[in-house]
Amino acid sequence: MSGSRAEAEQKGGSRQRLQVNEYKENQNIADTSLRPVQTTVLGVTAKVCLVPFSLSNYNTGQLKRPKSLLDKNSNSEVTCKKSKKAEIKKSCRRLLTPKMEATSSKEESTLQKSSLDVHAESNKWQYKSPSDTVVLSPDTESSQEGDSDEDTTPGLDDFSELSPYERKRLKNISENANFFASLQLSESAARFREMIKKRQPPESKRKKPKKKENETGCRRSMRLLKVDPSGVPLPAAPIQTVLEVDENPLIPPGPLEMTPENQDDDNALFKGFLQTWAEMSKTRSKNTEKELSSIKSYKVHLNGMVISEDTVCKVTRGSISSMAIHPSEMRTLVAAGAKSGQVGLWDLTHQPKEDGVYLFQPHSQPVSCLYFSPANPAHLLSLSYDGTLRCGDFSRAVFEEVYRDETRSFSSFDFLTEDASTLIVGHWDGSMSLVDRRTPGTSCEKLIKTSLSKIRTVHVHPVQRQYLITAGLRDIHVYDARCLNLSRNQPLISLTEHTKSIASAYFSPLTGNRVVTTCADCKLRIFDSSCISSKIPLLTTIRHNTITGRWLTRFQAVWDPKQEDCIVVGSMAQPRRVEVFHETGKWVHSFLGGECLASVCSINAMHPTRYILAGGNSSGRVHVFMN
Repeated sequence: MSGSRAEAEQKGGSRQRLQVNEYKENQNIADTSLRPVQTTVLGVTAKVCLVPFSLSNYNTGQLKRPKSLLDKNSNSEVTCKKSKKAEIKKSCRRLLTPKMEATSSKEESTLQKSSLDVHAESNKWQYKSPSDTVVLSPDTESSQEGDSDEDTTPGLDDFSELSPYERKRLKNISENANFFASLQLSESAARFREMIKKRQPPESKRKKPKKKENETGCRRSMRLLKVDPSGVPLPAAPIQTVLEVDENPLIPPGPLEMTPENQDDDNALFKGFLQTWAEMSKTRSKNTEKELSSIKSYKVHLNGMVISEDTVCKVTRGSISSMAIHPSEMRTLVAAGAKSGQVGLWDLTHQPKEDGVYLFQPHSQPVSCLYFSPANPAHLLSLSYDGTLRCGDFSRAVFEEVYRDETRSFSSFDFLTEDASTLIVGHWDGSMSLVDRRTPGTSCEKLIKTSLSKIRTVHVHPVQRQYLITAGLRDIHVYDARCLNLSRNQPLISLTEHTKSIASAYFSPLTGNRVVTTCADCKLRIFDSSCISSKIPLLTTIRHNTITGRWLTRFQAVWDPKQEDCIVVGSMAQPRRVEVFHETGKWVHSFLGGECLASVCSINAMHPTRYILAGGNSSGRVHVFMN
């Protein structure tokens, strides 16, 4: 019983709320003014005044007028409403009939549906007069339109359940569809496609204009046509051959006179220079002392070596590629080989210093190796890439030709015997030549093939002179000169610890118990060569920047002849310097020159008995440190 009472009360409350909502909604409609709406159909604009009406609270077929409004309406007002509605329909029919006749059957159905939406919307609006307002329901409208067949539009019941907003939305969709259909976009697109297909591509080749037969030609120079003024052709001019001047012409074979290029031939200073050094070579005192000084005393001597403006001079015109110091203990003579094939001699005792420099051209390509003969220091031997090995004799003032092979390029050489009569020459193609200076002619005694693709340096053991070491591209081989033959020779020992290109490999100068190598992997390696018959183990690796670049000569670490446990090498560090390392890898000394040493000294040489260091740079200058 209690449940049935609650349901009854709930139904009664819902009925009351429904009546209140009807009253409020009708009251809001009554207070709303007419809203003019313009509707465009096929280019004709119809202006209709509409008032929105909500159907959200009503079901289909139950739309009825409230009693409060029916009491106020009279029959005359309903008649007035009918007459107004009939006038609106007539005006719409009068405007739309010509357009509908011109359209297709599909457009007619669409237009009828749109006009039906207009009538359906008009049935939902209220017409407000100054006195009262009448609201029409679908039932009343259908009964009023039942008298005429023309006013009855099929499909009205399909939209009876939609709200005014949804009907307005459908109307807008229909109008938009009619508008786009009237534009005929698909037909225009089809026409454009046909135009593109029919269009032919333009011709890529340009049509040459046709020459006119009677057209006058352009005037031309008779000189260029090689015709004289009378029209007679001129004789052909003789062809002048232009000789190309080689920057490094090949030096003719045979001995060359020692003629300095930077001074006069009959210079008295040069004649005195040759006579002095010929006599100095004869009276040279040999250093028989083989004992090494201590590192402490060695450092003291190195600290006393200084450089000044008087010990810096330009000796060659090009970059220096090799250096040598005369072994005299009385005077100082420095020899420098250049990449241009020049050999420069500088006597530091002459003042001014430019008068002590003499420049010669015994080669046409870089001079890669220079040595004063250990048997006769008056002989300066020079080897070049041009395939020649010459000996400059100060006593006779001539460069003799020792060995010549224009088909090969030489890289390095050394003396196999102490009297300097037999030489071993390394080639860039990996072969070696055995040269005997005592035999006449300029050919080699034996051409030796090795397993190396290149040979950069060749050095002979100072004590056991049958052993020689060669630095290849990435391997270092030790050979026994007594077993060398014409066929491909296998080395006794191979050093394969290097990972990049090797620049040089040298035995220690006194005992030959150590080997120092310079590699492009920024490492200086020192090996123990005291027992060559078995292996040469690695003792020390020194980290040192050896990347000189394209324009500088590659570094070559060399031993100090006075202190065979120390090596000398150039440096890329700033300020510029030349460094000395011990075989254990410890740093010993750095030669700093300040403003006098402003460039990299790639090639360095030490005096065999005196504390003198000479370094050459890429501009042809020689820097000398001395006590």
